Amino acid sequence: MMELSELSRDELQAMSEAAREVRLCQRVLAKTGDTVVGELLRGHGTLYEWRHYPPGDVYDAEYHAQYYYHCHPEDERPDGEHGHFHTFLRPLGMPPGMEPVPLRDYEEPDNPNDALSHLVGIAMDVAGQPVRLFTTNRWVTGETWYGAEDVIRMLDSFTVDHARPSWPANRWITAMLRLFRPQIISLLHERDRTVAAWSDRHPDGWVYEDRTLEVTSQILISVEEQIATVDHALRGVRRRSSVLPEPPRFVTP
Repeated sequence: MMELSELSRDELQAMSEAAREVRLCQRVLAKTGDTVVGELLRGHGTLYEWRHYPPGDVYDAEYHAQYYYHCHPEDERPDGEHGHFHTFLRPLGMPPGMEPVPLRDYEEPDNPNDALSHLVGIAMDVAGQPVRLFTTNRWVTGETWYGAEDVIRMLDSFTVDHARPSWPANRWITAMLRLFRPQIISLLHERDRTVAAWSDRHPDGWVYEDRTLEVTSQILISVEEQIATVDHALRGVRRRSSVLPEPPRFVTP
């Protein structure tokens, strides 16, 4: 896993700004007893397993970012988890040069913008707090498969910048992908290694549709621990910068 101390000051500063955004969204929701999960479930009555919340997903037509929340049956959830977010980016929002991996069963969709990429999943506990990040095999979300390096380039393009169904929830999930960017990068690399190793061990199968491989990488997370680690790393960068000697000054005659 990438060490935050290895990141540049600019990268750490961007994570610090995302941390403030995450805390802000959680604070304003907590004042009324709400959570980001509750924001998406509000008004939909009984919570049904597998159903997307909100219905039709959240989609930003300017940035072409998309996400939804759902729950698996209780006996299929890790202990203490309630459900999870899936986040995506569609081609019209991707940086230039993104191309799907040319898999043998790839079929270009009728609408090119439907060749979306899954970025990362964010699992939530019963209190509405994020506890785990994970990546999945292709069949899980029906995504188009892009290599890890391309998906990493997509991360900064994920932005949901509108008020429905919840402005704080949209801002929160946008900021989460920036606050945990180093971990997501590591998970995406691990995802590709897991898929390659699985394919090698099962040469007669087709790994991307293998129902026995669902989660391809995962890590437990804590927002508060991440924020503390970012703050510590940022202070270290500042200290290193302060002891550097002054650059020589040249006087032009």
